[in-house]
Amino acid sequence: MAKTGPTAGGVSKYVNTFVGTEAVTDPKILGYIAPPNWRPWSGLTFPGASLPNAMVQLSPMTKYQPAGAGYEYEDDSIVAFTHTNKGHWNLGNVPILPMSGYQEGSRFGSKFSHKSESAAPGFYSVYLDDYGVKVSLTSTLRTGYHKYEFKNNTDRQILFDLSKALSGVNTWNIEQAGQYAVQGFQGGEGIYFYAQLNTPIAKLDQKDKRPVEENQQRRNNRGNNNKDGYALITLENGSAGPVELKIGLSFVSIANAKENLEKELAGKTFESVRKEAAATWENLLSSIQVKGGTEKNKVMFYSSFYRSFLWPALRSDINGQYRNARRQVDTADFRYYTEPSLWDTYRNKDVLLGMITPKVTTDVIKSMKDVGEKTGFIPTFFHGDHGASSIAGAYLRGIQDFDIKATYKLLLHNANVEGRARPHLNEYLAKGYISDPDVADPKVETKANAGVSKTLEYSYDDYSNAQLAKVLGDTANYRILMARSKNYKNMFDKSVNFMRGRLANGEFIKNFNPEYPYYEYMFREANAWQVSFYAPHDMPGLIDLYGGPKPFEAKLDTFFTKPWNPKYIARNIETFIGQYTQGNQPDHEAPFAYMFIGKPEKTQKLLDKILNELYGMGPNGNQLSGMDDAGELSAWYVFSALGMYPFSATDPKYLVTVPLFDEIKWRTPQGKMVTITKPGKGRTLTSVKVNGKVNKDIFVSHDIFKTGGNITIATK
Repeated sequence: MAKTGPTAGGVSKYVNTFVGTEAVTDPKILGYIAPPNWRPWSGLTFPGASLPNAMVQLSPMTKYQPAGAGYEYEDDSIVAFTHTNKGHWNLGNVPILPMSGYQEGSRFGSKFSHKSESAAPGFYSVYLDDYGVKVSLTSTLRTGYHKYEFKNNTDRQILFDLSKALSGVNTWNIEQAGQYAVQGFQGGEGIYFYAQLNTPIAKLDQKDKRPVEENQQRRNNRGNNNKDGYALITLENGSAGPVELKIGLSFVSIANAKENLEKELAGKTFESVRKEAAATWENLLSSIQVKGGTEKNKVMFYSSFYRSFLWPALRSDINGQYRNARRQVDTADFRYYTEPSLWDTYRNKDVLLGMITPKVTTDVIKSMKDVGEKTGFIPTFFHGDHGASSIAGAYLRGIQDFDIKATYKLLLHNANVEGRARPHLNEYLAKGYISDPDVADPKVETKANAGVSKTLEYSYDDYSNAQLAKVLGDTANYRILMARSKNYKNMFDKSVNFMRGRLANGEFIKNFNPEYPYYEYMFREANAWQVSFYAPHDMPGLIDLYGGPKPFEAKLDTFFTKPWNPKYIARNIETFIGQYTQGNQPDHEAPFAYMFIGKPEKTQKLLDKILNELYGMGPNGNQLSGMDDAGELSAWYVFSALGMYPFSATDPKYLVTVPLFDEIKWRTPQGKMVTITKPGKGRTLTSVKVNGKVNKDIFVSHDIFKTGGNITIATK
């Protein structure tokens, strides 16, 4: 079993960076028997070294074929250490592997044991058995720092396996830059590097390098073989002590990669960089201190907190240059970031990012605005138009150091002009819903419009934009958008009490099985049960659709108790409570729905089951209930464990439940302290006091994070 690294102190000692790297295999938890050679999409996280929201995530790779983040805990070989990551089958750039005694023609990679593996925030180490090398890794924002302790100080090589990555690679090059350095480029993601060694290079060989055209034909070949070309550095003999490799990255140029390296690592040792990384994480993680709860609660809380701050990733260099959405080199006075994984993270993680690191959120919004100015649309991710929620929510919570009027104009363009932001928007505007065809025998993979999910999500996005319109005094658009925010009701079939697909002529789709999951037919990665409780902006309206609180409660009760059919297998829809799936995002608001009908005890029972049983599973405590999806699954845990969930992420308020901990001290970036106490041992919420006064609402306003104060949660 891998262990926490020795640099971890303070609350960082609770972080297990391996959480999410091990697959759930127990059919009783998974909900079905996984087909042969099918690894469930559990976690898909990486254990390596990174700073918060950094360009560099320096992590071990156990395989290149589609494997999430490329590291799977059940594997026993490491094929490289790569420098970018996310957990979405992409990135994994610039693979490097130290070797000793490599024989040409043999496969690259080495056996390893988890007993020789250790990690902590900003640090990773492992012993490569086949090569006799102890590898230690740490990083800064834009650089990686490798330390190799070879058992044999002769016949040492360093592999640059540049034809491979988790993303497709269409070209690559590398060249020596003096006796101690190499530089180059890896196509596909388009990343430049400059690497400096403390040991002289004897020679640099490039093997089996194919022309660009042939590499493009082979870009989907991600197997662990040596047939796609590679570069091999042979080090001079005679030196003793660890070999150190420092590498700077850039998405702009080799010159920038070198400048990033020189400015971020100048005069620093491996140990000093490691300590700085540990201190950076400890400062972030210690902004929330907890007392009480179990040891596992604390491990899962701080591991989830940590995992929430690895994406989006920095993309601008230390000189301010970056490559914009048109692939042109640009310069900004802010840090340019990748777009958030908005379909997932708008629900909770983007809120947490703004509460802990508002400067990062400000720069993320400025980056999204920059994309909008280059393409015409604020970026969306995968499905929905949830930049509206993330930006509106940030602004309403007080993050306002950006051009809100120009950003709002782009959001309105997203909301009113069909294109890359909102597919099928014209039908939505004309009819108030998006249709699907009536397919005779639809399968999980049947492709159509995902009209139910799109209609529900566009309705919420319209509500989000309406809140900006309101605060900006745009009364006309406020009224239009608020009216559109009710469009979710158009998908509700009262005859069956489900959200149901509709045909272009307005009729409901006849071939309808509410238990059957689809990837994009009527529903997006969900079944009818899982989307039928989604209207976070209008829960009273949703409850009325069901006929009031009692029928709504009965429907919820069935939702959480009706067994999942194990014959219905859709990858990443897994780990069920009834029909509810914690392993994917579309129904993550549903456990809280009981709060809106005065049944907090039912919400709490579900939350406690999920928090205690569906995170940190398995013999090593490394299993998650589904894909972490750039931190959404982790942030769900963080907020739910704290008893403060952003049920509608647009609105600056938090639904109060019972925290896992007896006392929580939350230090805001402005230095205010919010103290949450739960003096009783019960798990049923009875009342909430804010600064000594009874809180009559089920929500607590974000204002307390501006002023500081005390929240007392009474239970029975």
